[in-house]
Amino acid sequence: MSFFAILVALLLEQARPLSSTNPIRGGLRAWALSASRNFDAGRPHHGWVAWTVAVLVPTLFVFGVHALLVWGLGWPFGLLWNVAVLYLTLGFRQFSHHFTNIRDALLDGDEVRARELLARWQQVDASELPRSEVVRHVIEYSVLAAHRHVFGVLACYCILAACGLGPAGAVLYRLTEFASRYWSARTNRASAHLPSPSLQRAASLAWTVIDWLPARMTALSFAVVGNFEEAIEGWRYHAQRFPNDNDGVILAATAGAVDVRLGGSALRAMGDSGFADLGAPDVNEGVDSPSTPGRPPENSHLAQVVGLVWRSVVVWVGLLALLSFARLLG
Repeated sequence: MSFFAILVALLLEQARPLSSTNPIRGGLRAWALSASRNFDAGRPHHGWVAWTVAVLVPTLFVFGVHALLVWGLGWPFGLLWNVAVLYLTLGFRQFSHHFTNIRDALLDGDEVRARELLARWQQVDASELPRSEVVRHVIEYSVLAAHRHVFGVLACYCILAACGLGPAGAVLYRLTEFASRYWSARTNRASAHLPSPSLQRAASLAWTVIDWLPARMTALSFAVVGNFEEAIEGWRYHAQRFPNDNDGVILAATAGAVDVRLGGSALRAMGDSGFADLGAPDVNEGVDSPSTPGRPPENSHLAQVVGLVWRSVVVWVGLLALLSFARLLG
């Protein structure tokens, strides 16, 4: 069931992607805000209660619907539910238009527009970036976005689906990432209710723990389809150069897989300009980091990264197909 659900969901997402103004995104914001307002009283256990309400309650609801459909109506209805949930939680089209527009601007030699698009995507100041730094940041943001929107969702979905929990893993992963980013972003806005430090720590810790295994599965897939030895060496010796451990593993493996220099000066936020794009990860969290070995970022690396990501998707889908086929034969 998992293989067919993922395949159909990816095809649907490519054919008809969700718009950035879809009601699901607005509903998530409202749900997270309600959870923090009603359960976040500032103490450590209150932060975990608010996180549980925001993340685990919807996850259990999705599993409950899956169980009722499979046990009550049969597996075809469970498959449809899996497809619907995956369609809402994974997909390249949720972020790929940013990458495509910036890449096209760079290929056309329009560096000013490329900086403007990068600044608009991440809500950062990119006005003085040289061309190579624009390419470097686009690679970093895009690789992490691909992990958080595709590979991380697939990993968590497959792990929990194998345990009989249906699409609960996809929801758990996306909501955990969303809650950590949303409550962190709200500290930069004027509001009657800001998330407490306890809630931010709880959300950040939960995200770090849940993303630990998916991040390493993504890094391994990049190593398999790229320069394996260099990717593994980067993972082992250069991941610690990045302030976030899980992101560092992915970026270091990417740097080795395509022989590109990543890390360095982080972009700074442009101030209180509203929510950043909810599909945009915060690379390095505004903290500078030492660069990895490799060639300076060039336009050719953008095509290499696209190839790296799509080859990884093929590996994931192929592996799932083989496992599904073996399960049918067994």
